[in-house]
Amino acid sequence: MSQDTLAGKQVAAEAASQQAVDCVDRAILTRRSVRAFLDTPVPRETVEEILAVASRAPSGTNTQPWHVYVLAGDAKARLCADLLTAYEDPERDSKYLEEYPYYPRSWVNPYLDRRRKVGWDLYGLLEISREDKARMHEQHARNFRFFDAPVGMIFTIDRIMELGSWLDYGMFLQSIMVAARARGLDTCPQAAFTQFHKIIGDHLRLPGEEMVVCGMSLGYADPEAIENRLSTEREPVSGFARFLS
Repeated sequence: MSQDTLAGKQVAAEAASQQAVDCVDRAILTRRSVRAFLDTPVPRETVEEILAVASRAPSGTNTQPWHVYVLAGDAKARLCADLLTAYEDPERDSKYLEEYPYYPRSWVNPYLDRRRKVGWDLYGLLEISREDKARMHEQHARNFRFFDAPVGMIFTIDRIMELGSWLDYGMFLQSIMVAARARGLDTCPQAAFTQFHKIIGDHLRLPGEEMVVCGMSLGYADPEAIENRLSTEREPVSGFARFLS
């Protein structure tokens, strides 16, 4: 084999490698929480492909602690209707209790400031003032319609599993969102569902040993929706990483 042929193959291999890097980076960097979707259907085969890819996420001793319930059409509509009814119940906070505390009970900075900023940035785009509690309530309610996405997913875990499996679950969820982006789809992971485990459990006929981890909307982002212009800030690497040698 000539030197020119070898050099050509090396150039081609390097180009292919850079292309793979660019594709993966783009899928990760363009992932965002979309809060308005088109009604364009997502084929079941596409959802199955995404889940099959995501199932390669790592888990301790290959336990694979995830269960996924994919909802569309009437099944999604029925669940959404009952969730919205519960959300509008003035006694919901005493009737429907979280299965686990997603957020800290006491907030400290920098987490409190970050939480506030993303909330006010979203409300600012939607022209919702700090005094307009009714519109804030209405906007939060859109969680329980899966932001009108054609596909909603509910994720559960067996109660016997411990913290390590929850860490594994996060990698699985991220893998779903990245695989969706690679196919031109968008997502919104949603902790809002955790309060309504009982309602979700009844609809999905969850066995007693399973509990809701979160939900997720999946579909094509509505390019005209102003809330989809939200771009959250990230701490630079220098702010969260230490390099030791």
